[in-house]
Amino acid sequence: MAEPTIDSSYIQQHLANERTFLAWVRSALAMKGIGFLIFGIELTAGVSSPMSRNLATMLSVISFVAGMTVLILGTWLFFKNKRTINEQQFKSSSWIVIITSTLVGVVMLSLLLYVLLIG
Repeated sequence: MAEPTIDSSYIQQHLANERTFLAWVRSALAMKGIGFLIFGIELTAGVSSPMSRNLATMLSVISFVAGMTVLILGTWLFFKNKRTINEQQFKSSSWIVIITSTLVGVVMLSLLLYVLLIG
């Protein structure tokens, strides 16, 4: 029989950490998806002005960068939490929540501005 690992001492916490990581991945995909959706709508609309095309492109870039940032932060947080759980030194990361909330706000504000300016 194999010896228990340090991770096996904190199975519940590690499983919760994995579920949280998957939530970060879903959030990143949703943020990136908003940009691709707007750009796809812009391409299929048929009658688009250069201004609306530029705004759609800018929104796509903002959404993609925000989604990649959330994915990178979520991945970093997963490994940090894994280490700190095993060391019994876990501390929540408020700054990552603030950054993510800010990025979501930027994407939502960009979407609102796009709709107001183009709609």
